[in-house]
Amino acid sequence: MIDENLVTYLESFLTENRRNNNQRVLKDRTYHFTVAVEDLYQLHNAAAVMRSCDVFGIQDIHIIEEKNLRTIDREIAMGAQKWVDVHRHHTAKDTVAQLRAKGYQIVATTPHGKNCVSLSEFDISKPSALFFGAEGEGLSDYVLEQSDVQLHIPMYGFTESLNISVSAAIILQHLVNQMKASSIPWQLSSTQQLQKRYDWVRKILKSHEKIEKRFFEEQNTKSTQ
Repeated sequence: MIDENLVTYLESFLTENRRNNNQRVLKDRTYHFTVAVEDLYQLHNAAAVMRSCDVFGIQDIHIIEEKNLRTIDREIAMGAQKWVDVHRHHTAKDTVAQLRAKGYQIVATTPHGKNCVSLSEFDISKPSALFFGAEGEGLSDYVLEQSDVQLHIPMYGFTESLNISVSAAIILQHLVNQMKASSIPWQLSSTQQLQKRYDWVRKILKSHEKIEKRFFEEQNTKSTQ
C-alpha cells in the first residue's frame, strides 16, 4: 500500500500548475477499456495508437510482439509512453488469457468478420479489451477465434479499411464518449488513483529517490522524538 503522505510530499516539489494538470488528467483515466495491438510492422502506428490511448484516457496498452519486436517511436508518441502503462507480450495467446483473467471481454476489430457488431451498436457496459491487428493482414486467426465480440466501423466508400491508428482513434473517441455519458463506474478507484499519482510524480521528478529518502528520514526522526 502506497503512503498517501509520501505522494503528497513528492507532489509538493511540483509546480501548482503541474499538480493541477495531473489531477485533471487523472479524473478522466479509465481501465474500463484497454487496448491491445498485435504485431504491427510500422513503429509510427504503435506510437500513434499509444498517443490516442493517452488522449482518450485509456491507461493501459498491450503490445503483442510475437513476430515483430518494436521500440516505440517517442517523437510520434509525444510523451504518451510516460503516462500510459505499456505491457509487452510475446504471444497473442498469453495476452488473451491474461486480459480475460482480469475480467475483460475480448473484442476483435475487423472490417470483414462474421456477425460483426457496428460501432454504434456496441455494448459499452462490459470491460473490454480492444484488439487491433497488423497493417494489411489484420488480426491473427487466433484472436479472431477467441474473440467474444467482433467490432467494425461502418464504411461507405470504395476503400474497405482504415489505417490502424485512425481506426483506433475513431473507436476510442466514440466508445469513451458513450462511456462517460453512461452510469458505468468507469473511473479509477481511490487506490488506483493514488498509484497513478505516485507513478507520475516519480516520472516527473528526476531526483525522486533522494526526495523519498529524505521523507522517510524525516518520518523516522519524528517517530523517535
